[in-house]
Amino acid sequence: MHNDSVKYIKRRIFKKVANHLSNKEISLIIGPRQVGKTVLLKQLQEYLIKNKRVNSKLIYYFNLDIIQDKKLFENQAEFIEFIKQKSVKNKIYIFVDEAQKVKEAGVFFKGVYDSCLPVKLILTGSSNLEIRSKIHETLTGRKRVFHLLPFSFSEILNYKNIDLYKLTVNNSKIFDYDKKEIFKIFFEYCVFGGYPQVVLAQDYEEKIEFLREIYTSYIEKDIIGFLRIENENNFNKLVKLLSAQISNLINVAELSSLVSTDRYTIDRYLMNLEKTFVVYNLKPFFSNPRQELIKAAKVYFIDNGLRNLSLENLNSSFISREDKGQLLENAVLKELLLLKYVRNFNLKFWRSKQKAEVDFIIERGLDILPIEVKSNLLSDKLEASFIGFIKRYKPKKALIVNLGYQGKRKINDIEVFFIYPYEIENYIL
Repeated sequence: MHNDSVKYIKRRIFKKVANHLSNKEISLIIGPRQVGKTVLLKQLQEYLIKNKRVNSKLIYYFNLDIIQDKKLFENQAEFIEFIKQKSVKNKIYIFVDEAQKVKEAGVFFKGVYDSCLPVKLILTGSSNLEIRSKIHETLTGRKRVFHLLPFSFSEILNYKNIDLYKLTVNNSKIFDYDKKEIFKIFFEYCVFGGYPQVVLAQDYEEKIEFLREIYTSYIEKDIIGFLRIENENNFNKLVKLLSAQISNLINVAELSSLVSTDRYTIDRYLMNLEKTFVVYNLKPFFSNPRQELIKAAKVYFIDNGLRNLSLENLNSSFISREDKGQLLENAVLKELLLLKYVRNFNLKFWRSKQKAEVDFIIERGLDILPIEVKSNLLSDKLEASFIGFIKRYKPKKALIVNLGYQGKRKINDIEVFFIYPYEIENYIL
C-alpha cells in the first residue's frame, strides 16, 4: 500500500473486528490482495493503544511476506515459547499478516490456541482457497471470520469527508452537499471500482496502471502459483466471458463450448474465481429451499474496476457507456455484499418459471426485502414482475435503486421506496 492516507479511511468492518479483540477466539480477516488488510491491522493496533490503553510493548506484528518475520513461525514449539516469555505478566496481542504462508497453518495455530496462553491472535489471509485448505477447517470453533473487500461507496465518501447520513432525504434530513458531485464520485466508482490504490490514484492513467498491477498479481500469485491452472489462456477467456455477462444466469454448458473445455473444468474455474474474490455467484431465492440446489446462479464481479479491465473497457464516461445498467447493478451488488458481511443476512435473487425476475432479495429470518436496480428510471413506474413478487410474498417494504427518481408509492399497503444508490444502507433490514 503506497499511500498512508488509506489508514484514515474507516472501514465498515472495523467496529466488528475491534469488538472481537476482547474475545478469546482467533480473529481471521480474509479478502483479496491489496484491499488494505495490512492497514486495517495497523488501525486495530492503534485502537488497542489509544482506546483500550494496551501498552504497545504487548502488541506484536509479523508480515509473513518478510523472510525475517516468517522465521518465528517455522517451529510451533518455539512460537509457543515466545508467547510464554512475552506474556509473563500481561496478555499479549499477535497480528499475523498473510498467515496462510505458515507451513500447515491450521494445525500450527490450532496448537497455539489450544495451549490456552494469554494471547489474542489476529490473522489475515489473501486467498480464500489457501485459507480454506490451510486454516479454515482446522480452526473450526476457534475462530471468527471477517471479510474485507475493496472500498464500498460509503467508505469512499467517508474518505472524502462526506457524511452519508446528512445526504438522505429519509427522516427529513437535508442535503448539505451537491448531489451532482456525489453522482460524479459514484459514476467513477462504477467504472474504476474500489481498490484503495485505484481510489487514491490522482489520474486516469494511474488508476488503470494500478488495476493492471492488481490483476497481474492475482493471476501470477493465486492462479498460476497456488491453483496451478493448466491453461491460462482458457482461464482468461472465461474471465472475459463472465465480465461481458455480469448479472446474467451462469450457463456452464454454453461457457464450456465457448472456452472449448469440459464442464468439470469450467465448474472448477468458477469455484476458484469465487474463492479468490474475483466473482460472486448469487444464488436464487425460492420458497422451497430444495429447488435452490438445482437452479443456476447469477454472476457478478467483486469489483467493477477489475471487471472493466478484463474487457479493456475503461471508458470513464459512465453515462455514455452501453453497459451502464450492468455496471450499476454490479455496484449495488457490491454494496449489498459488504452490508451482508456486517449485518448478517442472506443475499439472493428471484426468478420465476415464467422468467419474471427481481434483482436482489435480502433475507433475514422470515423478513425479506426485494430490491430492483434501474439506471434510466424517471417516474414511480414499476414492472409487473416486481409488483407480482410484492403481492405474492408481502414484504414489509421494497426498494427501487435508480439514478433519476426519488419518492415512494404503495402496492397493497406495502411501501416501495425509490432511492439513490448511496441511500441503500439506510433502508436495509
